[in-house]
Amino acid sequence: MCGIAGIILKDFAGINKSDLQSMTDKIIHRGPDGEGHYINSNIGLGHRRLAILDLSEAGHQPMIDEEFVLTYNGEIYNYLEIKEELKKLGHIFKTDSDTEVIIYAYKEWSTDCVLKFNGMWAFALYDKTKKELFVSRDRFGIKPFYYINNEKGFYFGSEIKQLIHFLPEIKVNREILFDFLYFSYQHHTNGTFFKGIVSMPAGHNLIYNLDHNKFTISQYYNLAKPKIIDADIDKCIELYKKEFNSAINLRLRSDVKVGTCLSGGLDSSYVAKVASEKYKGKFTAITGQSIDTKNDETKYARIVAEKHGLEMNVTAPTKKDFFRVLDDVIYFQEEPFGTPSIVMQYFVMKKAKEKGCIVMLDGQGGDETLLGYERYFVPFLKTIKPPFERIKIFKQLSNNSKLSMKELFSYYVYFSIPFIRNYVLKYKGKYILKKNKKYFNFSISSNFIRASKNLFNLQKHEITKIQLQKLLKFEDRNSMAHSVEARVPFIDYKLLELALSIPINYKIKDGWSKYILRRCFGQNEPKEIVWRKNKFGFEAPTDIWMENKEFFIDEIKSSTFLSKIIDKGKVNKEFDNHTLWKLYSVSKWSEKFNVKF
Repeated sequence: MCGIAGIILKDFAGINKSDLQSMTDKIIHRGPDGEGHYINSNIGLGHRRLAILDLSEAGHQPMIDEEFVLTYNGEIYNYLEIKEELKKLGHIFKTDSDTEVIIYAYKEWSTDCVLKFNGMWAFALYDKTKKELFVSRDRFGIKPFYYINNEKGFYFGSEIKQLIHFLPEIKVNREILFDFLYFSYQHHTNGTFFKGIVSMPAGHNLIYNLDHNKFTISQYYNLAKPKIIDADIDKCIELYKKEFNSAINLRLRSDVKVGTCLSGGLDSSYVAKVASEKYKGKFTAITGQSIDTKNDETKYARIVAEKHGLEMNVTAPTKKDFFRVLDDVIYFQEEPFGTPSIVMQYFVMKKAKEKGCIVMLDGQGGDETLLGYERYFVPFLKTIKPPFERIKIFKQLSNNSKLSMKELFSYYVYFSIPFIRNYVLKYKGKYILKKNKKYFNFSISSNFIRASKNLFNLQKHEITKIQLQKLLKFEDRNSMAHSVEARVPFIDYKLLELALSIPINYKIKDGWSKYILRRCFGQNEPKEIVWRKNKFGFEAPTDIWMENKEFFIDEIKSSTFLSKIIDKGKVNKEFDNHTLWKLYSVSKWSEKFNVKF
């Protein structure tokens, strides 16, 4: 896990090393263990290293051989298996790193090498002979890759802050901004909040020709509709447990200490259970405790820790702690974010670093792959044909979730009828100036409603477009802010594909979401964990942190940036905390990065 940087100048002028140095200096938090630069005429590649595998100098980057130069961020978990295959084909290795495996895999299989990889990555490999730069990003976008392409050059990096210097002026991407304000969407397209800075799509390769200064982007991975497994639930449980164990085994490969995030929810508890059984030594768990008893999950995390002999460490940030780090979190996240819970996650990763856990497992992806969100109930109910059976399932879902029958019916209507959803969202955004109403993107609602008619389509939409993409982005920034690598076993591509191929009625059964995962725990696990109906997931004590509404309202009203976006006269104490936070987040972000509207 590291940070990368690169410059290609289109006028074939020599690279100014200070530009490249500045880019890597800005991401020292991603790689405190070393840095490197490679410059050859009009191409420059930079790197900051966080040593995870092969801690020796042999893992230094950019890694250079006779033909290739590689700067790489991520982990190829199955690098040992690929290495053995390459050895049999005659390749001789000099290091124990997965970085070298990428180079030799490319030598052997060209761009198809990425199809062999199981992991997370964003890398740029310079082929000196072809004068081409081969760039790749992992299947689900766990690792970031941003770029600017203008008349002067092609600039890329792991974070946006590395690239801002190369913009002619720092302006907001209005479409992305209003998608955030109206829909709470972000990281759902290739655009960023910064006009001119692009996020390379997940599951894609980019090839840049240095002779012609042109590049092509092609998709190498597409989440295809799976063939549903024809097997009983016991067989599916066996298959899922086996693949999950494999995903955990791969993600425990490390030459530094590994720990896990433990909220006490179903996903993080299963990760902790399986990983602790396999880890050599006492396994460390980090829990974020809300100081608001309404959403404090600590008691559940303690049950899991006691059951599996985990070393449990708790961080319980106060309101004072929240405001103390807020400026830093905004800096590391680089874009506005829709909930203070992102700050809670920041504290969890901070505690991990304090406890010496340089690698952390986390449960991101369990809800998206195993139908954990209540909004999945809508397309699930549509698969139930007899009306009387649908009513029965309706009651079961209400009984075994946190939704009342009335709330569940509201969900059904809200996620089924675009007109109603659009009306609600536009009403919530009534504070936006009339001249900006044109930025309400009707296609977002229609695309979501269209996807909601089919469970696989909705899952794919959430995994590749909306929900998972922003969660992975938040986690990458929060973990790397503390030089910690986050690994997400539920997003192992083989496990994810298996989860999607399991019959729907094994994922939602008798009104229980993620039923198959609950069954995977086994008979001897605490029922308070396995059969929980409510979940939070490091949720912040927002009502306490934001109890002084006047402070947030005053900050919003004093924002020069927001004056061109909203009618400040409509901002008052009646606003819910979610809306106030979004506006406050935009205000502080625009100040931090000096963004113009």
